[in-house]
Amino acid sequence: MLSICNWFRRIIQPRPLMVMAAGGALLVAASAASANFKGDPYPKVDAPNVMPKVLGQVGIDQKLGDTIPLDTVFRDEAGHDVRLGSLIGPRPVILTLVYYKCPMLCTLVLNDLVRTLRPMEMNIGKDFDVVTVSFDPTETSELSNAKKTQYVRELNQPGAQANWHFLTGTQESIHKLTDAVGFRYAWDEKAKQFAHASGIIILTPQGKIARYFFGIQYAPKDVRLSLVEASGNHVGSVTDQILLYCFHYDPTTGKYGFIVTRALHIGGVLTILALGVLLVMLFRHERHSAVPDVDAADSHEDFSRHRD
Repeated sequence: MLSICNWFRRIIQPRPLMVMAAGGALLVAASAASANFKGDPYPKVDAPNVMPKVLGQVGIDQKLGDTIPLDTVFRDEAGHDVRLGSLIGPRPVILTLVYYKCPMLCTLVLNDLVRTLRPMEMNIGKDFDVVTVSFDPTETSELSNAKKTQYVRELNQPGAQANWHFLTGTQESIHKLTDAVGFRYAWDEKAKQFAHASGIIILTPQGKIARYFFGIQYAPKDVRLSLVEASGNHVGSVTDQILLYCFHYDPTTGKYGFIVTRALHIGGVLTILALGVLLVMLFRHERHSAVPDVDAADSHEDFSRHRD
């Protein structure tokens, strides 16, 4: 190895000009190759972070406490005119705004709603109703009837046929409802479909907006608690009431969050009750131990007399 290095040094040392010339030639060749290369190996992609204009018209503005237009008329899946208020009450309502020809998002909303309702310890027609409204004025009752048949079968609950309503309506009726609940959508001419947000809305039996759930996944616990609240606490079990007290609805996320302070309060109350029960039991046990056993004493006295 040392002999090779010495040989290389003997070659380079007497010829410094040659080495410099060779290096210069390499630099010129590299520059020429770079100039002749048509493409950039790391091209800059001009992709500004700009949201499409149509999406600026899409969203859900929460209008908690507002009442939906109950006098608005829609068509049911049988093609009959129905007043929206006739489908609201005496139970809380889950309202979904979709359009039946939607290629993806609306289907995901309805599919997840079914997945949410199945494990809940509440039943449609007994504890709540569902109203699904198309915001496409060109859709017909035949389409809504087909959707109803599909989702009633998938939910597979006895009350679904009579209490899950699939509606269509005129542009005027649709706008009244979507404006009332803050549901903003727009027609995308390029894609030939509606751009819209996704979510479900909980209504009270009086038609007031109680809760919003955003996206396409709704936790059964959260939806159940919202129905308990919307119904004026007339729906649900004692467990639901405790959960409702321990969980707080966050309107920014559309979910219920655990409140530590309330849990500590409940834990403290339960601890005091448990200690109280324990003290009562100990007190009773102590009193029982202090009382002489009269029957045992009498038996002992009778036995002594008999022996004598």
